[in-house]
Amino acid sequence: MSIKHGLLALLSEGPAYGAALKADFEQRTGNTWPVNVGQVYTTLDRLQRDALVAADDPDAEGRIRYRLTDDGRTELDRWWRTPVDRQATPREELVIKLALAVDSPGIDSSAVAQAQRSATMHRLQQLTRLKTSIDVATDFAWLMVVEHQLFAAEAEIRWLDQLEASLSRYGHRTPTPSAASEHPTAAEVSR
Repeated sequence: MSIKHGLLALLSEGPAYGAALKADFEQRTGNTWPVNVGQVYTTLDRLQRDALVAADDPDAEGRIRYRLTDDGRTELDRWWRTPVDRQATPREELVIKLALAVDSPGIDSSAVAQAQRSATMHRLQQLTRLKTSIDVATDFAWLMVVEHQLFAAEAEIRWLDQLEASLSRYGHRTPTPSAASEHPTAAEVSR
């Protein structure tokens, strides 16, 4: 998700000031993606440049209220209907860390995986406790965010299980340069 579309979604509910948009964005996403106020205003400037939002004149306190334009509503409607592209994967720090660990001399990649497993299990316990404290009648969006994090943590643990099984089964083998070049890139896999 981009902040751009998040702000458009919030503005579809009515005009708002940048600081209020920041607070609403963070509250609605359960603070899972905090944004700084400068990022909000930079994004609003770009949205205004692209005619997706319009800015009112500053009020007596110098605050500017933004509102969605017809073009902005069209862009937002397109975004709602367009599935998230899972082939354009972001860099995943854990995957990079473990990929480097398995081929780094003197690094116990199983210990790195175990340390992550311990941290992820702790996070899973925290999320489970948090889920039970959510009032579904008033915070359904927050429940949705927490459940997504729960599923992601569970998936990470399953992936770590698979990684450790593979490490145990195949042992640590540093690939030769010719073998390393045989692996397809992420872009090749997505084709």
